[in-house]
Amino acid sequence: MDVTEIIDDVEDVKPTTSKPAMSAVDRLALKKRYRAQKRLSVMKNKVMRSAQWASLKKEKRKVKKDSQKLRKKEAEELGDKAPPKQVPRTIENTREADVTTIDHDDEEVQFDITNDEYASYFSKTYEPKILITSSDNPHTKTIHFIRELTKIIPNSECRWRHRSSVKKMIASAKKRDFTDVIVVNEDRRNPDGILVTHLPDGPTAYFKVSNVKLTKDLKRGTMKEFTSHRPEVLLNNFQTRLGEAISRMLASLFHYDPQFKGRRAVTFHNQRDYIFFRHHRYEFKSDKKAALKELGPRFTLRLKWIQKGTFDTIQGEYEWIIAGKRHEMETSRRRFFL
Repeated sequence: MDVTEIIDDVEDVKPTTSKPAMSAVDRLALKKRYRAQKRLSVMKNKVMRSAQWASLKKEKRKVKKDSQKLRKKEAEELGDKAPPKQVPRTIENTREADVTTIDHDDEEVQFDITNDEYASYFSKTYEPKILITSSDNPHTKTIHFIRELTKIIPNSECRWRHRSSVKKMIASAKKRDFTDVIVVNEDRRNPDGILVTHLPDGPTAYFKVSNVKLTKDLKRGTMKEFTSHRPEVLLNNFQTRLGEAISRMLASLFHYDPQFKGRRAVTFHNQRDYIFFRHHRYEFKSDKKAALKELGPRFTLRLKWIQKGTFDTIQGEYEWIIAGKRHEMETSRRRFFL
């Protein structure tokens, strides 16, 4: 078999893309790796299969590292004439196009933003006042989680349920001039859900909570560094109309005028429809460098549903909900809703 036949065989196995042409030696090595991987799929001995697979992965890493070094060397030699850096393909930058993606220059989007339920908050006509509560008989971790939320969110109060229904609590909160209600649910002694209701006319959203780590569970975390200064709020990567609504809901929980003297920052980072919450304190080391220290807590939110108006699971009108069987709406790994 000559080199031309080997090249043809490799092209049948793995079609080439717009990458630079490979040499005959590289293609021969690629074919050998493919054959080794094919043998592993039918190998019955688990110990030998694991050892062979580890060896194959080590060889792949070595080849990848050598090619990176070669590209770096060529770029240094060519200088300004060097080819542009290759952009890795990720799920984020290859996401499916969504017709609801936000375009802030669109007149319809501007109209919806300036006339939604949070327009009065962003026009700074009132200061947020938050009621934070939990499900009945909360356990230790949930209690600590609620207390930390109370310290993070300015002008918030913690009150216990005393077996009162959510609808009664919302009616009572309206009379006491609260602007939002947060209900923390728990399962198996751990926080597992957060219900957020904007008063007086909604909307209401429910989030699944996971990966909760309290301040004491973090390395060098301490509640002593929680100051009373109002934090800055950072909202990242909310790209659709639904994502914009969720980001405005989360922003309205905090005061619109942060106190920079406290050097505290709260971040809601959306990635693949998971909203990661982080709480940091920053310190300027010099004119160009700053250091971050995580204060805690940290947790992850996943939107389950959002409805118009205040909490009403029977007659409420849902704007968006994950319905049906598990993953029924997730028709593609590259389709995201936020």
